[in-house]
Formats: sequence, structure tokens, C-alpha cells
Amino acid sequence: MIESIKFKNFKALQDTTLPLSPFTLLLGPNGSGKSTVLQALQSVAQAHHGMYQALLSIGVEPAVDRSDLPLTEVQGSIQIDLNWKLDGEKVTTKVNLVGNRSERRHLDAQGQELQNHSRAQMEERVGRIRTYSLEAAAIAQPVVLQPQVELNPNGANFPGVLERLRDDEPERFEALNKEVGRWLPEYDRILFDTPNQGQKGFSLRTRAGKHRIPSWQLSQGTLLAMAMLTLAYLPVPPVFIGLEEPDRGLHPRLLRHLRDALYRLSYPESCGETRAPVQVLVTSHSPFLLDLYHDHPEEVVLARKAGLNVQFERLSERPNFEEILGDAPLSEVWYSGILGGVPSET
Repeated sequence: MIESIKFKNFKALQDTTLPLSPFTLLLGPNGSGKSTVLQALQSVAQAHHGMYQALLSIGVEPAVDRSDLPLTEVQGSIQIDLNWKLDGEKVTTKVNLVGNRSERRHLDAQGQELQNHSRAQMEERVGRIRTYSLEAAAIAQPVVLQPQVELNPNGANFPGVLERLRDDEPERFEALNKEVGRWLPEYDRILFDTPNQGQKGFSLRTRAGKHRIPSWQLSQGTLLAMAMLTLAYLPVPPVFIGLEEPDRGLHPRLLRHLRDALYRLSYPESCGETRAPVQVLVTSHSPFLLDLYHDHPEEVVLARKAGLNVQFERLSERPNFEEILGDAPLSEVWYSGILGGVPSET
């Protein structure tokens, strides 16, 4: 699990550390770095080259790239540190960007670089970090059939992911079908279409009348719900999933189902799964979603602006948090501004 992420000179994250849990709900006003956190995770996983100028924090003097120095020693470098705890051992993945160069290293608790098999394992782990900002139009699009298809960050390739799940894991696909019917009771089955040769699309069948509704006629909320629910039923999901505003487009009554699906990823033993846990980070503005974590303030992190920088604080670590909360709904207290993590008044 990633226990925390330290950022230096990455856009709004000039010098800050984000604490993480197996599941983390990240709240904050617009411009408080929530989307930037997900972008940083994508940069770590993909080791972007040539993005230095676009990602450098405002007000930071661009570094002079010196090939005679390690990137960690170059003033003005962008730094992202993932601090892992794996089987009781601490490992840090360090990513540095300067000019057209990028570097990703994995260090043990003594600061020594991992070698050979251990390094390869960490590279594989980091390569399985995924972030999603789902778009209904992308989810609905038919796909060209291809092996080992994977969901894109915007939700594209979704019909291919569904078909792969049906063919490779029919029991899981049937369980997904039943859950779709629970989330969206007007439908009883996922069906597949072939809109053009070599393409695959999908439809939902209505419970009443057994009518086939093609994906392009489904509502935005229905499409987003299906994609997020499917992530929870993948047999080999990513190591880490970041989701940008998954509550967007969902009816508030579906949010409890959404929470349970995300918990299925983070706490697989709670639903009889034997796979490794998936760490989940969710960004949101939703007071309805926040209220579902009233009893788990350790899973909620507030982001707030501090000048040109952003600071993160775990809700459970706020001074006098329980006294401030009392018997009030968590969303009401947050909305009032007492806890921070809301737009400032001008």
C-alpha cells in the first residue's frame, strides 16, 4: 500500500504530502490540487518525458539540466515520492523530471536502490497504477476487437472489457449482471452488439418488455455507473485506482452502492474475494458521498489552498474533530467551512 505521496514543484503541489489509506476520499475546492494528484500518479506510472515545463509549479525557477548531476540534486526539479509499505517493509518510489529527462528509482528503507528481481517487481507494481476521469460518450463507443483490452482513462474500450470478462470469467460476469440489476433495477441483462464488422458494442435489456437499449441511448449516469461497477468485478484489477469525481452524474441514492463497490476493491475479504487489495483514491465535491464516511474520518482527506501551494490533512487528525462534529451530519459541518476544504469567501 502507498502510505503517502510527497510532491515537490508539481503544478499546484509545490511542497506537500498526501496521506493515504486503503481507501481515501479527497475533498477540496476547485483548484486545490485534487485532479493534479491524479495527474501526478499518471506521470509516475508512465514516466512522462518532455513534460517538465508544463508541469512545473508557478513561481519556481526552471532548472538548468546538468547531465553531470543526478536529477535529485538539480535545483528546480519536479519530484514525486510514493512511500510504500509492502509486507512490513518500507520502499520509496522516486520520480524526478528535469527538461527532457525523467528518472524513476526504487529505494529501500536505508535509501539504497533495489536491484534485479526486487526492482522488476516494483516496476511492474508502479506500471499497474491507473487513474480514471470517466466520460459517458467514451464508455458508450463500440470498440475494435483486440486481445488483452483494458479500460482507458476516459472509459473507452468498455465494451471490449465487458466481453473479455464474459469470455474469461463467466461467473464474475454473471455476478456483475446481477449487480447491474440491483443498481439499475429497470434493466436485467447486459447484451452485446456488432454494429460493424470487427466491432463490439453493448446494450442493456429492460426488465419490463425485454427491450434492448443500445449504449448510445443510455443515460450518462447509467454509463458511468456501469463502468465503475465493472472495475470492482475485474479478476485482476490495477494495484491502485484513482477516480475523479465518480459521483458525477449519479443519483444520490446510488452513492451507497458506489461506496460498497469501491470497498469491494479495497477490502476484498469483506465480500469473499481472495485477490490482493486495490488501493483506491476518489476525488469529490459531493456532500452526499461524504456523509457515507461519517464513521470513517480516517479515510477522508481535506485539500486546502495555502497561497500558491496546497496542503492536505486527514479529517481524523483535525484538532477537536469529534467535538466539532457532535451529532451533526458530516456534510453539514464540512459545508459550513469549519473544517476547511471549501472555497474561500472574497
